[in-house]
Amino acid sequence: MKTILDTTTREGLIGRINTLSDTSNLQWGKMTVYQMIKHCQLWEEMVLTNKVYKRAFLGRLFGKMALKGILKDEKPLKHNTPTISEFIIKETNSDISIEKTKWIATIEQYAHFSNNDFIHPFFGKMTKEEIGIMAYNHIDHHLSQFNC
Repeated sequence: MKTILDTTTREGLIGRINTLSDTSNLQWGKMTVYQMIKHCQLWEEMVLTNKVYKRAFLGRLFGKMALKGILKDEKPLKHNTPTISEFIIKETNSDISIEKTKWIATIEQYAHFSNNDFIHPFFGKMTKEEIGIMAYNHIDHHLSQFNC
């Protein structure tokens, strides 16, 4: 399984991020390129800095089971999967080159990942291996959303 903790995989994601532009074609969903980049930045910051978000009630009940289902194979995440409200970006446009640079710098921090106390707002406590795979899946999902 691909993991963001692997240098080659991380570099591949960064290469795909660098292909994003204002004219990247949306394949599904409603986000603009800018909104997707900002959404992903928030996700990475949550994982890397252990910023705490309120646990979802359904996540407390089904989070571990859902995580196992996602991580059992290399299938991409489903389209239009819900997100927590704090990760919904309302602004529609800005300079995406600046935002891509910030996102890439954040992704590069996975080279020294050490946040073993991370608790996802839906999935709950995750191991380093689960985080690495899920981080890859999340980024891959959103880059595929724009055919990158």
